[in-house]
Amino acid sequence: MEQSRRDFLKGTAWMGAAAIAAGCANGLKIGGAGGSMQGFAAAPLKKVRVGVVGIGSRGEGAVHRLAMIPGVEVRALCDIREPRVAIAAKWLQENGKPTPRLYSGSADAWRQMCEWDGIDCVYNVTPWSLHAPIGLYAMECGKHAFIEVPSAMTIDECWALVETAERTRRHCMQLENACYGEAEMLALNLCRQGVFGELVHSECAYIHDLRVGNYQDQGPDDGKGYWKYWRLRWNQQHKGNQYTTHGLGPISQCLNINRGDRFDYLVSLESRQANFTAYAKAAFPETWKARENVEMGDMNSTLIRTVNGCSILLQHDISTPRPYTRINLLTGTKGVIWGMPWRPSPIRIALEEKPGAGAHKFLDEDKTEEIRKAQRHPLWRTAGEVAKKVGGHGGMDFLMDLRWAYCLQNGLPLDMDVYDLASWCCISELTERSVRNRSATMDVPDFTKGGWRTAKPLGIVDIDLAKMDFDASRVKRDSAQINI
Repeated sequence: MEQSRRDFLKGTAWMGAAAIAAGCANGLKIGGAGGSMQGFAAAPLKKVRVGVVGIGSRGEGAVHRLAMIPGVEVRALCDIREPRVAIAAKWLQENGKPTPRLYSGSADAWRQMCEWDGIDCVYNVTPWSLHAPIGLYAMECGKHAFIEVPSAMTIDECWALVETAERTRRHCMQLENACYGEAEMLALNLCRQGVFGELVHSECAYIHDLRVGNYQDQGPDDGKGYWKYWRLRWNQQHKGNQYTTHGLGPISQCLNINRGDRFDYLVSLESRQANFTAYAKAAFPETWKARENVEMGDMNSTLIRTVNGCSILLQHDISTPRPYTRINLLTGTKGVIWGMPWRPSPIRIALEEKPGAGAHKFLDEDKTEEIRKAQRHPLWRTAGEVAKKVGGHGGMDFLMDLRWAYCLQNGLPLDMDVYDLASWCCISELTERSVRNRSATMDVPDFTKGGWRTAKPLGIVDIDLAKMDFDASRVKRDSAQINI
């Protein structure tokens, strides 16, 4: 039976009571009126103390990145696997960082970490099913929540995160690194300058052959076999687009979603599934992997229309043998930009020189490169080369962490808020509902409750490295970063 939003919120009410009983409600406004989190800025944190939960390959890289940022301290580490927290703690100690408090050995050790008053933020890098529960509990314990993608898997979870952030007055940000990609931020900068005119259509995607990873042992043994193959298990049970945000996030910022426009409704259609089955039978014959069924179709295509009349084509394909792309295409009344994120020749641009002349071919490589260099986003001008040196998806991982840390240290609003998180993540459940109902139309909730009409669009942001006391010469490449 589908769980209602009301039932979900009743089921999570214990979190607030448990947080108070544990003495972790410092600074909360649980009895207050709350209010919109659009434009919200918390009091400046000169020192940002972080607890990281989930020390897999992605979590280990996060620990290393955070430790490189002046004014940020990794004070707590949590994973059900004790060896994982021990390895990360050893790295911190060997690199002259404070000795962190360690939490491990049980599936809910993260609760104790959230309750500890020695951290300000919880950085959540766990399997998907734990993203919302940990984020909710962290905020109830007075911590800012930073959650890996996708941060919520259901509409109920999206509403719970929104309403908890509003009530506790704590940031809840989705760690959408693609919003800090060089090609995506260039597109945003050009759109803000009106280079492509009035935007009318966009295309985005997450197309990435992940079959090998899906059939690998990815996590600890929880006694049920779920976490060991958690991503495969999720794909076995669901249809639709279950990984929306890498493509949708950057496009949404260009289209001012939740800041002048919002998603209105969608329809979703998917192909049959063939590639998971073909791969499993070829790679693991005569094993359980070859016999398991996968529900998710090979290609999902979703059309979203905004209230202001823009259209978005969003695609998801994690099983066909084709090169990685997020597409990142925006077209308007004056031209088009097509991004090929963090690849050679990362963008293609076509512009109409005068009304009615058309734009029948892309600019040549020299002209495109001239535009790319001249219009590079300020954040990439300031810290892009440092970020590339560290590594992590072409540098965007480090740039993302550097930017939110800068915002917390200086009492600035974050670039992405809880409404962005909810709007981008709710698409997963809606696409599945649509696919299972012959591509029926699905309305998208307004998590801002009308606030989108007056909220200001995301500006062209930057950071001041000198203000952070950041010495770029001391930064070196980190082998723990993921770059695929």
